[in-house]
Amino acid sequence: MNKNLNPLNWTKKQQIIGGAVAIVLIGGVTTGIVNHANHQAKERKIEALKNKKIKLCKARAEKARKLEKINEADSKKLLDIAEKTPTDKNIKLAEDSILKVKNAEVKKAFDNQVVGIKNRVKLETEAKTAVSNYQKDAMNQDKYKIAQQAVNKLTSSYSKGLKDTLNKQLATSKKQADDATKAQQAKSASDSKTKVTNTNKEQSDSTGNTTNNSNNANTGTNSQSTVNNDVASGSNSYGGGSQNNYSQGGSNTSQNNTNSGSSNQGQGNSGQNNSNSNTNTGGNGSNSNNNGSNGGNSSQPSHVTKYLAWVSVDGVRTYTQLCNSVAEANSWTYGILHSQEIINLSFDHTIGNGLDNV
Repeated sequence: MNKNLNPLNWTKKQQIIGGAVAIVLIGGVTTGIVNHANHQAKERKIEALKNKKIKLCKARAEKARKLEKINEADSKKLLDIAEKTPTDKNIKLAEDSILKVKNAEVKKAFDNQVVGIKNRVKLETEAKTAVSNYQKDAMNQDKYKIAQQAVNKLTSSYSKGLKDTLNKQLATSKKQADDATKAQQAKSASDSKTKVTNTNKEQSDSTGNTTNNSNNANTGTNSQSTVNNDVASGSNSYGGGSQNNYSQGGSNTSQNNTNSGSSNQGQGNSGQNNSNSNTNTGGNGSNSNNNGSNGGNSSQPSHVTKYLAWVSVDGVRTYTQLCNSVAEANSWTYGILHSQEIINLSFDHTIGNGLDNV
């Protein structure tokens, strides 16, 4: 070993210098150690902050995930309410809740459901309007077809109850219209038959009058012949009576003359028959006059048809009305069937109606 490298062999100056160098070296090492320690501490601090931030982010994400689930559940609940009771208020609440949903796919599905609810409400409104229009004009077949088509568009399960009710109302009004049509056709046929019968009767009466007039003319001729014969036999006839001629010691009995009046028969009237019989006897003669009987006018009153309109609840005739015509009966029936009371009853009971001739 070189003796110059041994600190014991150094001079005082060399030792001072060496000490200074040693101090510098020790300081540098110490500084390096301190710097390294500081660097490690800083890194640990950064790591801790990083971990804290990660943990905070995870907590926030979990909180957001839970909030998203809550918002989706709320939206689904409000959508179910809007489906069952699609009022403007319920639909608006559902739309507002969907705005809080962040998941794009879920949000799109919910939006489509709202669109479906609005379309269903529109179809239901159109169906109710079409059925109402038909009920007001039940004889109009075009309105019946429009109403039927509108009801058939109600395919949603949520519209089933309304669809059944509207179909029932359509069937009731259709039956009422059909019954009214049949009644009107029957009345028209009856009126036509009555008209033909009256025409035939008038023709028959006209023929009978012509025959009676001819018979009356023949009767007048025969009566004149009788008068002439009476004059020839010495008996004078005045106005259907008889005058007796008396001879000495004898008694003459005049002839009895009978004049038959004319018999006329018109529509609904019976003819008038006159019979006059005069008898004169000689001596203390007596006159006997028998006046004929006159038949007055006779006619049989025609039957006036009444119509009993009725509305039944579960087969029991609860409402009845006696009417003078089919139109009056139909009007009354229509008013009863469209009253609020019957409409409310129709949801839980079977409503029927009909028309009877009395």
